[in-house]
Amino acid sequence: MTEARNRPELTDPFEIGGVSISNRVLLAPLAGIGNWFVRLQAKRHGAGLAVSEMVSSFALHYRNERTLRDLLRIHPDEHPVSLQLFGHDADVMRSGAAIAAEAGADLIDINMGCPVPKVRKTGAGAQLLRDPELALDLARAAAEGSGLPVTVKVRSGLEAGDRSGFELALRLAEEGGVAAIAFHPRAATKGHKGKPDYALTRELAERVDVPVIVSGGLSDAEAARAAYAESGAAAVMLARGSLGNPWLFEELTGRRREPPSPEEVAAELLWVTERAEEHLGRERAARYLRKFYPWYLERLAASPEVADELQRSAGLERARQLIAMLGEPLAVA
Repeated sequence: MTEARNRPELTDPFEIGGVSISNRVLLAPLAGIGNWFVRLQAKRHGAGLAVSEMVSSFALHYRNERTLRDLLRIHPDEHPVSLQLFGHDADVMRSGAAIAAEAGADLIDINMGCPVPKVRKTGAGAQLLRDPELALDLARAAAEGSGLPVTVKVRSGLEAGDRSGFELALRLAEEGGVAAIAFHPRAATKGHKGKPDYALTRELAERVDVPVIVSGGLSDAEAARAAYAESGAAAVMLARGSLGNPWLFEELTGRRREPPSPEEVAAELLWVTERAEEHLGRERAARYLRKFYPWYLERLAASPEVADELQRSAGLERARQLIAMLGEPLAVA
């Protein structure tokens, strides 16, 4: 009971490498999703920190135009913000981290947990669990190149029963100089299946002197609070549970108790639509938003016909009309 009373609240601030974070509810890096306006949305709804979708250190090193234009864009209201990099070459990571720092990042995160085969086959992501010396070199290089605090996101292991990620996390904290560890206590081969091992997260938190941030299985406020308590972590990192549900940040930071109304959901989706057009232009945004619509339509009770029309819409004007219609209060008989 004493430990529970002494535990910080999710609303309490903390620090990562000297960077002040206003609370302990963070947005995880979401591959292909976590651009500036998704991060800004999380911050608007109460996230203490948002991490970018993963960015190739090679693309930065070779100054790929689209990567620099689309993935390094940071909104002034996002700060503090962390840019996540992935790669398998220390010199390239050093260069990429320097470019990310120039773009305005407050923190650099390195992906050491991505289970996707096309990432692993390059030697990056979760494959780094098989090469801890390289993983340590990457962390040190990112710090040297950026001059910023470096964090890592790591899985507990590659396969069930494997603790290679746990062991690597210990070394990254003790030898690699990382400022925090985001720990997803599932094996890479398990993806998002199975119960995360929060007891293993607690063991890690007790053995390192840097903040451990728990990720995985945080589908709703109840699950996030339970994981925070069980894991002993310094913070929680929301991922898929926040897709189409930025109000989850409000729940966990005490700003909301009731679910959003249809009007609020529709207004939020229209905000997302506006930002997507601002980010990508009208034509690209119309295609890009098709992966966003289903997350919000669940809350708007859209009929299959309306959902299908929205997905097939080639332009944003009709999409906006449909979204506004879904958010209108039901007429009183």
